[in-house]
Amino acid sequence: MLRTRTEANIPEGIPKRKENETTLSENILDRIVEVKRDEVRALRGRASELSSRAKDAAPPRGFAAALRHPAEVRLLAEVKRRSPSAGEIRPGADPVEVAQAYQEGGAAALSVLTDRQFFGGELDFLVRVRQSVTLPVLRKDFVIDALQVHEARAAGADAVLLIVRILSDAQLADLHGLVRELGMDALVEVHTAGEMERALAAGCTLAGVNNRDLSTFVTDLDLSIRLAAAVSGEVTLVAESGIRTAADVDRLGAAGFDAILVGESLMRQPDLRAAAAALAGRPKQARG
Repeated sequence: MLRTRTEANIPEGIPKRKENETTLSENILDRIVEVKRDEVRALRGRASELSSRAKDAAPPRGFAAALRHPAEVRLLAEVKRRSPSAGEIRPGADPVEVAQAYQEGGAAALSVLTDRQFFGGELDFLVRVRQSVTLPVLRKDFVIDALQVHEARAAGADAVLLIVRILSDAQLADLHGLVRELGMDALVEVHTAGEMERALAAGCTLAGVNNRDLSTFVTDLDLSIRLAAAVSGEVTLVAESGIRTAADVDRLGAAGFDAILVGESLMRQPDLRAAAAALAGRPKQARG
């Protein structure tokens, strides 16, 4: 279960939990975004530094290209210690050891959680991971401001997650453009058909369908399959959340998904290399 701040510290506008009400019934995403606003405010004084470091960072690796193969579903494996819905998953896991095991198991790219309060991540995890592997690395966080994009590039990120649900159309277009301007790829995450339309209108060519509702953290794997039917084969599609077995991957591959993002189910396995190998390289059918 999510361990939240005390009620006295909950920002205005975020509903307080009723007595005996579980934290998962709250709009967790609103709470996370409020924390991100605080983090962005703390970055304001470092704007020039982050912009300079972003320009001087090593060239990005091809994240989107790594997730595209004509006949295989590619594995985007995630370094994830905990989550609001699952609680502790692999507490104290060394992100470098996890990333290296994923690479050895056949992952095509890596996702690193950098949110500290809700997911137990650190931006330094991304720095260390990218230095230890040859795979492209995604900064997995809740990006709402250009400063976070520059911060990601300065840390060596090859891609940034943009969640449609927490961004206006103008914000989405601006952040997507900045990510591309800095040479990175943007994995644009959607949860509904309407969000997919917004993503495509913003120029998205790499879309992630999150099967988990970020307000309730309820997961429905069929969501990806329903949305994929209406998306052109020119768009690289990634299925996210709720993927546990090779059979799950085969269902998504039959629906034309190019890649899968898997974190929790991998992180719970004793042999990370073998767990990654069991999901990597499953067959894929082409979408129209």
